[in-house]
Amino acid sequence: MEGSWVGTWRPHPRRGPILAEFSTPGPKYWIPGTTGHTAHDPTRDRAPAYTFRGTKCPATDSCSPGPRYFIHPSITKTGKHVAPSAHVTGRPKTKTEVTPGPSDYTTDNANKHVFFTAPVQSMVFRPKGAKAQQTPGPGTYTLPRILGPHTVYTRAEPCYSMRWKSQYQSCFQDLAKTPGPAAFDKVELDIYKTRAPKYTM
Repeated sequence: MEGSWVGTWRPHPRRGPILAEFSTPGPKYWIPGTTGHTAHDPTRDRAPAYTFRGTKCPATDSCSPGPRYFIHPSITKTGKHVAPSAHVTGRPKTKTEVTPGPSDYTTDNANKHVFFTAPVQSMVFRPKGAKAQQTPGPGTYTLPRILGPHTVYTRAEPCYSMRWKSQYQSCFQDLAKTPGPAAFDKVELDIYKTRAPKYTM
């Protein structure tokens, strides 16, 4: 099939395959593939091929509603799960309409020899013979001393006596009775200080 001229070149049918159509080195060097079942390389071992089968038809005993129908979480395989709750209902009707009151019961006095009772203090009048009794007053008793060195049942604290003021080095001291500087002996300097070296000729 010949077309119109494009410049100095006229399009014409292709005589054979070109290199751009192949990812192999070229149409001249065609190597059979090593994958797949058809057109496998006869010089290579072919691995076993497995086919994917279709899904099985659902069994009649395992049919479920499917994800289209939403089932509430409280529904279990044994039934609906209900938390324990207390129902508020009216008081049931009873045949007895008249009940005894608190005054219909008689409380017997508890016997101290049989039942345990709390200690009870009763209030009575003062006996008549108490007027003739003369009890000592607060000033009759003498308490032992608790201060000073001579105590009866307590530990004695240290006692200090107060003396008169000493006249030593006071303005009231008679300085004529004190010794003067000449009354003391001269103390050598080597006694209370480091002795200096001595040299003899």
